Parts: sequence; C-alpha cells; structure tokens
Amino acid sequence: MKSYERVAKGLAYVPQGRMIFSTMTVKENIETGLVVSGGSEVPGDIYELFPVLLEMKGRRGGNLSGGQQQQLAIARALATKPKVLLLDEPTEGIQPSIIKDMARTLKRIRDERGLSIVVSEQVLSFALDIADRVLVIENGEIVRDDPRDSVDAAQISKYLSV
Repeated sequence: MKSYERVAKGLAYVPQGRMIFSTMTVKENIETGLVVSGGSEVPGDIYELFPVLLEMKGRRGGNLSGGQQQQLAIARALATKPKVLLLDEPTEGIQPSIIKDMARTLKRIRDERGLSIVVSEQVLSFALDIADRVLVIENGEIVRDDPRDSVDAAQISKYLSV
C-alpha cells in the first residue's frame, strides 16, 4: 500500500528523526495530518495533550527543540485519528525530563483513546513505562516476549547495546 492508503486505514507512523516539516509552522504541520480525517481545524484535545505546541503554534517546526519536534510529530500522527500508532526510537536525542513527560502522555493517549501503540525503543526505562508487553528482537528473531508485569529488566538489558 502507498503511505496515504496505510494512513487512511488507521496506521500512523512517527519515524526515527521525527521528519517534521521544518519550514511550516506547528499548526500547519499538525494540519497536514487532518487531510485524511477531513478536518480543517486542529482538535483542541491535541493541544491539551501537548500544551507547548499551543504556545508555539505560529513558530516554524525547525525552530523547536528536539523534544518539541517529537511532540509535534506525534501530534501530527494523532490528527489522522489512527487505530495504531507506530513510534520508531521516540526518545532519540531527547533530554531525560522530556522522556518522562512523553511516557506519561503516551500512556494517557493509550488509555483515553484506546489506541494501540507499538514502540521500537532502546531506552529500557521508557519502554517499560509505557509497555503492556515487551518483545526483544535479535538478528530478526523474537528472543523474548513477556507481559510487562513479568519483565526482568536485567535480562532485557543484556540485549541492549549503544
């Protein structure tokens, strides 16, 4: 399927590196996600999830910090009203305090919207904060598949490398 067809079917993807439109404003970036849902105004609940984006809605995306750009990329994905949200390395290049805020926001999105979130992540603490299940893939094979409640972080850490 073409990317716009996947989005129309309910799949939203936030790539590693965020891939926001740096010359467009925050508001314009989010509005690109509205095309699929047929909306014309950024829903207030998106700004409620990411209040910093409301404060900066007239600022160009390229002038935001890494954490703000990540929030913008997630907000744009949510504007498509997805059923599944895929996040590739969402903590890359983001300061620890923002990572904790992001985890809280993603849990809220999952719980309030009933959204399935699939995260590819190497920061174990972040993954454990938001996960219901943890899968570890090594050399293309799933080598661990554990419910969050039974995860042994020390065992999982053995697979992670930086």
